[in-house]
Amino acid sequence: MQISANTQAIVYLVSAALFILSLKGLTHPATARRGSLYGMVGMALAIAATLLGEQIESYGFIVAGVLVGAPIGALLALRIQMTAMPQLVAALHSFVGLAAVLVAIGTFLNRRDAGSLDAVLMGELSAGAIIGAITFTGSVIAFGKLQGLISGKPLKFALQHQLNAGIALATIALGVHFAMTGSLFSLTLMTLLALLLGVTLIIPIGGADMPVIISMLNSYSGWAAAATGFTLQNNLLIIVGALVGFSGAILSYIMCKAMNRSIVNVVFGGFGSESGTEQSAGAAAMEKGIKSASVEDAVYWMEDANRVIVVPGYGMAVAQAQHALKEMMELLEARDVEVKFGVHPVAGRMPGHMNVLLAEADIPYDHVLEMDEVNPDFASTDVTLVVGANDVVNPAAKEDASSPIYGMPILEAGRSKQVYFLKRSMNPGYSGVDNLLFYQDNTSLIFGDAKDTIEGMVVALKGTGH
Repeated sequence: MQISANTQAIVYLVSAALFILSLKGLTHPATARRGSLYGMVGMALAIAATLLGEQIESYGFIVAGVLVGAPIGALLALRIQMTAMPQLVAALHSFVGLAAVLVAIGTFLNRRDAGSLDAVLMGELSAGAIIGAITFTGSVIAFGKLQGLISGKPLKFALQHQLNAGIALATIALGVHFAMTGSLFSLTLMTLLALLLGVTLIIPIGGADMPVIISMLNSYSGWAAAATGFTLQNNLLIIVGALVGFSGAILSYIMCKAMNRSIVNVVFGGFGSESGTEQSAGAAAMEKGIKSASVEDAVYWMEDANRVIVVPGYGMAVAQAQHALKEMMELLEARDVEVKFGVHPVAGRMPGHMNVLLAEADIPYDHVLEMDEVNPDFASTDVTLVVGANDVVNPAAKEDASSPIYGMPILEAGRSKQVYFLKRSMNPGYSGVDNLLFYQDNTSLIFGDAKDTIEGMVVALKGTGH
């Protein structure tokens, strides 16, 4: 059964509206579930309308692709841990980029044999291949960094910016030559250089900037999809690609603003590194005059507090401590202690990482506050519990003009009466910058795995229950 072009256009229009509603819903945790549902329904309609369209001549390869890809996708979705969600997103971006490259090459070969190439189509093929190739290899590198297969340290080398500029100019020149001549050699070399550019652009970027890079690659994948839509003359793919491209770009801008940095500085700055050495946490703290505390100390303060704010970071994600935090929150609230969670825009390794994890633990949305909402509350807070965060609470961003993170808006945890900082070791965060909050008189560090520490607090709270 096939549907007419008019019917397909109407279904595409409904799908596009659902995608816009989906993006709107995803702007807030309370409506994110509904937004996801809108997106899934829109995509189901789009796929059905495409498969039933007049353009489909054979279902053989489509069925084969679904039979191979669907089980793999379902298995990944079922088995993936929430901590690995950033690398899954990076991997999915790479698939979009690779698909754009393959569509561009396949369309060129088919149209060349049919003698139906024109200048506009050739320009679309150039754009699709270049953007797709950069997205593919860039996302693969981002996946490797997030997964720990590649070092999270910025990998800098001599004349890297000049090299990137040279590769970019050569790629564009080959793209123009290909669009004008239809040269297969130019297409091949252009694609290879774009693949290389994806690597050389992302490999120098450190772990601290990975959330912005994931967002930026998301934008690239959208533009790659839009270019593919022009190539395939599919209006919905153009719309969806533009939505993803613009939303990813806007999100990248918002995150850069939250870090007080420009996107140019992120892409070319090579900022953020993982510390390469471990040392005894207690010994390092004593050397630096930093106070350490026990679980019992923190519980003593929290159970008599009026307000407790929890600041989650990537350490919470690694330890999977969000469920223990939910139980601790319930025990404290049973004692009439107000518990809130303060989330920084770039906490974790992808946009919204902390919100997703807290939602997974069924922590109420109204307990989770963004930076601008929670910062005024720190001054009247009895205890702030920092769980695996670092740079996002570092006062150096406000006090040390020589610091690489100076000017970055932070969660002002240090204004609380008492701060307990949960850390595995004295290693700095991804920026590699020492945290001045450690040295404040009202700060104590509790060393160990975040989940184990929080579970210890839960046991202690149950033991002192009324």
